[in-house]
Amino acid sequence: MRTSYKVRAYPTPEQAAVLNRTFGCVRVVWNRTLAWRHARYHGEHFKTNFTQANAYLTAMKATDELAWLNEVSSVPLQQAIRHQQVAFTNFFAGRAKYPRYKSRTGRQSAEYTRSGFRYREGQLFLAKMDVPLASVWSWPDIDPASINPTTVTVSRDPCGRWYVSFAVETADPDQAPATGAMVGVDMGIKDFAVTSDGEKVANPRHLAKRERNLARYQRRMARKKRGSANRGKAKAKVARAHRKVAASRADFLHRTSTRLVRDHDVIVVEDLAVKNMVRNRSLAKAISDSGWGTFRNMLEYKSARYGRHLIVIDRWYPSSKTCSACGHLLAELSLSTRTWQCPSCGTRHDRDVNAAKNILAAGLAVSACEGDIRHSGSSRVQSPAKQEPRSVRAGIPVLQRRE
Repeated sequence: MRTSYKVRAYPTPEQAAVLNRTFGCVRVVWNRTLAWRHARYHGEHFKTNFTQANAYLTAMKATDELAWLNEVSSVPLQQAIRHQQVAFTNFFAGRAKYPRYKSRTGRQSAEYTRSGFRYREGQLFLAKMDVPLASVWSWPDIDPASINPTTVTVSRDPCGRWYVSFAVETADPDQAPATGAMVGVDMGIKDFAVTSDGEKVANPRHLAKRERNLARYQRRMARKKRGSANRGKAKAKVARAHRKVAASRADFLHRTSTRLVRDHDVIVVEDLAVKNMVRNRSLAKAISDSGWGTFRNMLEYKSARYGRHLIVIDRWYPSSKTCSACGHLLAELSLSTRTWQCPSCGTRHDRDVNAAKNILAAGLAVSACEGDIRHSGSSRVQSPAKQEPRSVRAGIPVLQRRE
């Protein structure tokens, strides 16, 4: 299994200068190659493969205008060409958008393969550097000297923090012990998640809590003169505020997803179209702040890693309007209605808990029909985005409409 360890790095001023030059060279190589490929395709109607793009890099380094590209290691430059080739492959396959130009603002990174670094006894020596790059290891149960990284990625975020990511090959983790528990999860805004057991996970609203401070930092930055040192300092404070929001959100999503995977053998969720939902201007900020897409991805890889079943049901299944006791389907149910009583059996439902129970029932029906999932023997969960929608009502009591 391929995994990575990301740690904080603390380069010396000399090392920071070398890395900053490397970032700049990677950015220039990416942008010029992208412009060349774009002009070649639209002007001459020729596609460009990796060999041709790599030859273009060699030609750039041979010119007097770009001779300074030879001052940094050639490995990150070649990796930039390779990553761009992958980006175009994904674009033509319909898996990603058209590659964009890199900006000098924002996150900067450079990737080194084995020929561009040495890793000895927990110390990292990068090309063009004589002393090891200092970093802080964050996994006390893993000896840093025992890992054998295949690639190393050095990055700098907009607020000035440095990171090193080690990509390594590790043995597959042990399967988690069976618990016999199954759960359906209904995602929401007021409550981040509501389970079929009746548990409600409150939405921490990380962005909303720090929105006033973030707005104050942005106003201060707007008053600074463009290009000045003070504007750069104010911009770094804005970036730090955003980093704190992102870090808090990631920590919450990791804790919640890990607990669900640890305590349940089967987890059922809805296939939410987050990209379409954020088009609602009234709810876009709250939906984006919740991080539903990231949470779904975490559930997928953690379930596959520890041998759990993740079932994804059709997004059009009326989980909120269906009575989980008798199967009666309401004709209408407004978003503001949080509780309702079934006109058929008289059961009173909490809207979100009832939806979670129906999601669980629908997921078990899909599992019984061998649809939309792979079992624990497979390496990963099948993405429902690559499948045709399937009905999830098999095995559920017949839904009765009442006028």
